[in-house]
Amino acid sequence: MDKKIVYFDEGGSENTLETFRLVQERSSSLNIRKLVLASTTGSTAVKAKDFFSRDGIKLIVVPHQWDFHREQNAFPEPLTRELRREGHEVHFGTMLFHTDGLYGSNSATTMANLLRCFCQGVKVCFEIVLMATDAGLLVSGEKVIAIAGTASGSDTALVMQAASSQHLKRLRVNEIICKPLNPLNIDELKGR
Repeated sequence: MDKKIVYFDEGGSENTLETFRLVQERSSSLNIRKLVLASTTGSTAVKAKDFFSRDGIKLIVVPHQWDFHREQNAFPEPLTRELRREGHEVHFGTMLFHTDGLYGSNSATTMANLLRCFCQGVKVCFEIVLMATDAGLLVSGEKVIAIAGTASGSDTALVMQAASSQHLKRLRVNEIICKPLNPLNIDELKGR
């Protein structure tokens, strides 16, 4: 089997439309109708909604959880209503790789740091698919495409088989569609 992976020179929002184009191509060839999308402020969600509007795609948008680094959530409530009215989902679940100490261990940070060795977007793709499955928005084993990025926009996309956080060993990455070749590290992300 021969598949193409696209590597962007740098991570960031300038790759968003190309990432969407690559996802559109792959979702069509694999007949995948659900996309799980990370979007903090709603900007990427609006772009995705507009880009995929004619494809019969259902978006599962995963913003930051409530009370994450700020009292007010950055994802606008009117956009949440609009997306849901159009048949998409918006899920404000617990960000699984930001819960150290919750269960008396630091395994969440270890997992996050390991996945960041690939890039920030890979870490987020894992996290949002687990979160969406925990919420019942995906069925374990269901093939989806997860889309995330570095700091803003989208630059990473993976074809995955969903699993819940209770069955992490069942989560699968079937394909890498795209990712940054030279991703920023977490310390650089904090400086942005």
